[in-house]
Amino acid sequence: MSSEIASIARKYMNDPVEIIIGTKNSSAENVSHAYYIVHAKDKYKVLKRIADFEPDIYAIVFCRTRKETQEVASKLINDGYNADALHGDLSQAQRDTVMQKFRLKNLRLLVATDVAARGLDVEDLTHVINFSLPDDTEVYTHRCGRTGRAGKTGISISLVHLREKNNLQKIERMVKKPFKAIPIPTGSEICGKQLFNWVSKLETVASDHQEIEKFLPEIKLKLEGLDREELLKRVISLEFDRFLDDYRHGEDLIDPVPEKDNSIERSHRKSSHTQYSGSYKRLFINLGKSDGLYAEQLFDLVNSCTRGRKIPIGKIDLLKSFSFFEVEAGDADDLIGALNNSKFKNERVVVEIAQEKSDNPGKSRYNDRKPAKWSHRKHEKRRSRKTQRTPSLS
Repeated sequence: MSSEIASIARKYMNDPVEIIIGTKNSSAENVSHAYYIVHAKDKYKVLKRIADFEPDIYAIVFCRTRKETQEVASKLINDGYNADALHGDLSQAQRDTVMQKFRLKNLRLLVATDVAARGLDVEDLTHVINFSLPDDTEVYTHRCGRTGRAGKTGISISLVHLREKNNLQKIERMVKKPFKAIPIPTGSEICGKQLFNWVSKLETVASDHQEIEKFLPEIKLKLEGLDREELLKRVISLEFDRFLDDYRHGEDLIDPVPEKDNSIERSHRKSSHTQYSGSYKRLFINLGKSDGLYAEQLFDLVNSCTRGRKIPIGKIDLLKSFSFFEVEAGDADDLIGALNNSKFKNERVVVEIAQEKSDNPGKSRYNDRKPAKWSHRKHEKRRSRKTQRTPSLS
């Protein structure tokens, strides 16, 4: 039982005895435990990637509150997933309908609170997904115990923010099973997984020859101009249109790291002052870490200013007050025009081709502070406000 209920029992009962069936805080032997380290704002994106990476997923997604449960379920439904919500704000008739649809596998994802899911007993769950970690370890064991039944294997996946690592480690110690950190699936990996799953089904599907036989001559006539390879490409494109649109140009999600570990920045560059190579141009931007600009924010800024077009970004060098990044030479002028005079957290964005000192190519002409023209403008504003507040002595 939860610690709150145990406390009430000790307070109001005389010599209470707890009877435990099974082993306390133990999870099913057939359940493996994994987790993704994610930014809080990326939780839903990662949930979608899990669902897309597992084509035959049949899972319960656990959330902490009714509001969060409904929000996540609504987003999944709007994005085309067979999903629904189960929480305390539903009437009994609505709850029964949702649970029946899930038992019949008409729903592949059930987003639920712990309380609402207590009466739900479903076989063959492939996954339990902890969209939000529970505070109580016993609640976690109840969640993950819903998969891996009847000799089948299951997996419990948790979406964990850096601040929740201590809570996760506590759960791991109590469960006494290892929790494996796994990388967030890339768009390419997701498309490949979906494609080969579809090919496997295509190999084994039973076709009803009698029903389609009468249509074959006309179909063959319409497609006779396409060779086998072109026909395959078109069928695949038609079948995987959503995945290709979502992931072909989408940026891969980066696992967050502690602030003291700047390995994200290092992964995008070799050195703070490395010259751009090949057909890339190195650009300067008047924003840095002190402005809240990191690799992910830079991607978002570029994408928001170049709607309808995805511009690939090369090496990124994030400094305190400004940054450098590389783009293909053919995109540089267009991107500079799109970004200049845009706003980032109320700060005017200025981008230009990065310049290097001619007498010392290895050293940048920029110092790790705002260029004079921006810092001077801010200083003038502060001085102006100060002057206005100072009363005259004459």
